Amino acid sequence: MTGRYSFRTGVGGIVGGAGGSNPLDTAEVTIPKLLKKNNSNIRCANIGKWHLQQPAPVWNLLNPLRMGYDHFEGCFIGQLTNFTNWTKHTNGVQSTCTNYATSENVNNAIAWLKNQNSKPFFLWLAFNAPHAPYHLPPLNLHNYKTLSGTQQDINQNPKKYFKAALQAMDTEIGRFMDSLKTLNQLDSTDFIFIGDNGNTTQTAQIANINRSKGTVYENGVHVPMIISGPSVVNQNRSTDALVNVADIFATVLELNGVNNWQSQIPVNKPVDSKSLLPILKNENIKIRNWSFCENFKLMPDSSDGKAIRNEKYKLIRFDNQIQEFYNLSLDKDEAINLLKTNLSTEDISNYQYLCNEMSNLVGKGDWCIKTVDNNDLSSETFDISPNPFQDYIHIFPKNDSDEFILTNVLGKIIYSGNDIENQNFSTLEEGIYFIRNKNNIWQSKKLIKIK
Repeated sequence: MTGRYSFRTGVGGIVGGAGGSNPLDTAEVTIPKLLKKNNSNIRCANIGKWHLQQPAPVWNLLNPLRMGYDHFEGCFIGQLTNFTNWTKHTNGVQSTCTNYATSENVNNAIAWLKNQNSKPFFLWLAFNAPHAPYHLPPLNLHNYKTLSGTQQDINQNPKKYFKAALQAMDTEIGRFMDSLKTLNQLDSTDFIFIGDNGNTTQTAQIANINRSKGTVYENGVHVPMIISGPSVVNQNRSTDALVNVADIFATVLELNGVNNWQSQIPVNKPVDSKSLLPILKNENIKIRNWSFCENFKLMPDSSDGKAIRNEKYKLIRFDNQIQEFYNLSLDKDEAINLLKTNLSTEDISNYQYLCNEMSNLVGKGDWCIKTVDNNDLSSETFDISPNPFQDYIHIFPKNDSDEFILTNVLGKIIYSGNDIENQNFSTLEEGIYFIRNKNNIWQSKKLIKIK
């Protein structure tokens, strides 16, 4: 909705979820804010899942309107407790809804469109389905007729219930599109359909389910995107072009004629979005050289990290400073970490390129390898004591010639040298830091500074 990467907005994970994430600042420049600024006649609605702020305190319930929408109708949270008995919010007013949530979202979208009297519109329709809790949708919406719907059956067959909810959503999307046809608006409406993340470990259909939702691996972040409508030239095409969810921002604005949106962005809120119109109009097959994603939480864990990829290669840098590097053209499952193999000249060139691009994007840091050598990949490691620490730290084993680098979570170097054990770090701010041996940057340790 902002076209900005997570490190810029501070929303690095699930708002209100495990570990927590900052909510989206209502001062952010959003798609509906700019649409309405440039066309007072356009109407904007968000129907379904909000999940950008918490529903409490109560004045948060008006945040969708503060962020540019004329109408909000749905739920604030990402996971409903029950798809047929859930808390609904309509422009700040709370109620209990007993209609099936997916169907109710479509009912609300159709009703809103009917009231717009054919005015131009932007509708963000965000379904909770097929998110957990897994359940048996109304039987007229899917073909999984043998499912019993008991909790025991759901627990034993989560994938089948996931697919039933997915098919139910597809059925209701069809009903929504039929309503547009009835309103004589189908042929003048562009559609963008996109998934928000990969499957959970319960429903992932991959060999390593720990590389699914909540990770920066491909099965966590590589999702479907379908665009259709009158703006698509030579329809029924597919493309391998690198795109990012942030690109929806520029694309929607330019589809609505806001071609000068860059000049309307505050200098202190840089936007990372690139318009997909050249691809839609079949004018260009490439709009970006790389795509970036990240995952971080207020309470850090081992899955937190950043990833950047080009057409063939992908570099992952976890926040504990472990790095992984894959050739996706040969290894789409990310099974072979090239940093543990003999790197080819092409491998090294792409590593350096992606590492430098990521460093330039998120801030300079002394972590890109200038010359990749497999000697850097030794299994030797070290330990830190005490951890958490207050002032001095001790490293073992340690040679007199070993140089260590201490950085904060942003990659800023706090200390670099071979005398780290004699440094008094008592004035450092509380928080998380990382230390690594300069002679072996693949091994690092996380430290916690306390008072």
